[in-house]
Amino acid sequence: MLADVVRYLRCPHCAAELALDGGVLRCAAGHSFDIARQGYVSLLPGRPRAGSGDSTAMVAAREAFTAAGHLDPLADALVDAAAGVEGAGCVTDLGAGSGWQLARVLDVLPGRPGIALDVSRPALQRAARAHPRIGAVGADIWGALPLRSGSAALVLNVFAPRNGEEIARVMAPGALLAVVAPTPRHLEQLTGPLGMLSVDSRKPERLERELGERLELQSSDEREWRMSLAASELEALVMMGPSGFHVDPGELRGRIAALPERVEVSASVSVSRWRAP
Repeated sequence: MLADVVRYLRCPHCAAELALDGGVLRCAAGHSFDIARQGYVSLLPGRPRAGSGDSTAMVAAREAFTAAGHLDPLADALVDAAAGVEGAGCVTDLGAGSGWQLARVLDVLPGRPGIALDVSRPALQRAARAHPRIGAVGADIWGALPLRSGSAALVLNVFAPRNGEEIARVMAPGALLAVVAPTPRHLEQLTGPLGMLSVDSRKPERLERELGERLELQSSDEREWRMSLAASELEALVMMGPSGFHVDPGELRGRIAALPERVEVSASVSVSRWRAP
């Protein structure tokens, strides 16, 4: 609920504190932000870029795929990474999508509120009802985050962009950041047959550049599991991620039809934990 997280938010125009006033968030400078009837609020400083954020179809594909349990090992990795969270503060998910992974983490952190940040309206609509302690907030995580400095005890970043300076700013002293990123082996069986985007092998170096100057790396390991996927699940997997912006749905279905009835696919991710000084 937004009422549970307002104290962690700030105005995207002047960085002042926000207060809940009926169905509106307001700051002392007079900036106001209407709460959508679906329960989320947009704190974008301007209109979102055309085509930014996941579409309704992409969000629906992700919900179908996660509901089938294929990404449960990823959620388990996040729950493990959340161990050791201390002190006051919220859990913030950068690029939270439908709120599925944030909800799983909140289940093991009783009483701690969560903030789902995403630029996609369809994603925010779902995140707002994913868990009773989630407040869904529209934000561009590439830019300045609409969060007060030192407000987060735990930050989640799963397959999402990272603004190292802003992440460090919103983390409380001693707070944790859990980053999940694909390895080059992730979905490797589908890169050629389905035209999916490949993973850059230099991701670990980029991660160190983005975060290493401000945060201390606590641990890093890899999680791998196998998924046996039918045609509809393969389509959902492609359409829910960045490849969904580039693949023609008709062409995708034709490619899937040429594959066996079920396809064994490898999931492979790196999970790193970083702590604020």
